[in-house]
Amino acid sequence: MESFDVVVIGSGIGGLVAAGLLARYGRQVLVCESHTLPGGAAHGFKRQGFTFDSGPSFYCGLADPKSCNPLREVLNALGETVDAITYEPLGYYHFPERTLAIYGDAKRYQASLAEVSPQAAQELQTLTKKMLAIYRPLGSIPTLALRADSWLLPLLIQRFPKAMLQLLPHLKGLGRSMGDFVAATVQDPWLRQLIDLECFLLSGMKAHQTVAPEMAFMFGERTESVIDYPIGGSGALVDALIRGLKRWGGQLRLGTHVSKIWTEHNRAQGVVLKTGERIRADTVISNATLWDTYNHLLDYSELPASYRQKSLDTPAVDSFMHLHLGIRAEGLEDLTIHHVVVHDTDKDITTPGNTCMISIPSVLDPSLAPAGHHVVHAYTLEPWSGWQRDPDYATKKEAKAQPLIRALQKVIPDICDRITLKLIGTPLTHQRFLRRHQGTYGPAIAAGQGLFPSCKTPIKGLYRVGDSTLPGIGVPAVAASGILCANSLVSPRESAALLDLQRSQSINQPGTQT
Repeated sequence: MESFDVVVIGSGIGGLVAAGLLARYGRQVLVCESHTLPGGAAHGFKRQGFTFDSGPSFYCGLADPKSCNPLREVLNALGETVDAITYEPLGYYHFPERTLAIYGDAKRYQASLAEVSPQAAQELQTLTKKMLAIYRPLGSIPTLALRADSWLLPLLIQRFPKAMLQLLPHLKGLGRSMGDFVAATVQDPWLRQLIDLECFLLSGMKAHQTVAPEMAFMFGERTESVIDYPIGGSGALVDALIRGLKRWGGQLRLGTHVSKIWTEHNRAQGVVLKTGERIRADTVISNATLWDTYNHLLDYSELPASYRQKSLDTPAVDSFMHLHLGIRAEGLEDLTIHHVVVHDTDKDITTPGNTCMISIPSVLDPSLAPAGHHVVHAYTLEPWSGWQRDPDYATKKEAKAQPLIRALQKVIPDICDRITLKLIGTPLTHQRFLRRHQGTYGPAIAAGQGLFPSCKTPIKGLYRVGDSTLPGIGVPAVAASGILCANSLVSPRESAALLDLQRSQSINQPGTQT
């Protein structure tokens, strides 16, 4: 029987971050990935010469050595880099009545908004100041310093006393929703709608359900760092984490399906593979969702009944419809990377098909598509319910993809005549390829309605990482979950030594900005 210090189930960003850091700390680590492609919801895939992002498409701070991006900190610690291309504007928001350019630079963003509403621009400036007042002290504490145990507060007070003092006036705000800040600052209805949209893009929920610190980091990174895109797409981030894992002696095994977490006497002993093979480990980290971990990887009797039921009752963000296209690029020289289309402002922005996100990364990185072509990724919310693989499945896929086609036509009017490759993904696609409960992207825990579960579980030696352990469905949140878990499994002296090493290097092989 093989034996490791740590076995990680799943190679999503959270799992790879935790695994890489623990290998960096000197632990023997094995990552078991069920599929043949690593990366979970952030994996990249190729079809007919096109390289597609499966999920995330917006990034900040990858090419900035001073960025607070948790993934950037981890790559530094592992001795890895990712080249990235910086750009402005961030993108364009297309509403039925107007199109708005969105900038990372606060003054340019406010100037763009002033063309619509001078009052909105002034109120955005006030709101930005409030968000930056939260971001700056929080951002001065490296995510690499955080842990999920009782050592956290003493460590922060000892090492970051100035930041902790600066945070004191804002402690009450850390538990509030973004909607509370908007209600106290913003009267302009257009700006309220805009903030709702930006919260939705970040968390999958509107302002009154999104926690304020999550938005503060978005405001801060967008304003004070750089907006960029990794050369090679999201798969390049996954590859860099895997290189870092292996650099420090960790292992990744693809096509290795874990069927059960092996426990005895309320303690993790390792994992059982689909083949029946057992791998022993004192620590098991599940990068599966909380629903998949507690429904499939553990037997009913292995968790306290009330804890298990409360966990499984956690509301989930809907799944998505995805449209991946390869298109002919002639005549599209002025095309830009990101667009968000809201079809009907009289409808809720969370209505499936009403808000569509579009990414065309080959305008920045031509290597993602064959010569003379572009790669397109468009997606919108789609509930799980009602989906099944029946004789009508193909017809339903086409129908549900139409809002995405109509959104793309606002950016590229003749898009349908340009398509050379078309792939449609549904909630069933998500469940199948990502092994995620109902194809979800994580919990929909509204601000003030409860806390996200920590990385700990009632079973000794069993931990969890990923988008069901921290607010936010994006890469920074899941990377942070991996950091907290890894640091909680080593002594404060070990994590402090790594932090000191990183702080002593003002620039640690920064990525290339273009």
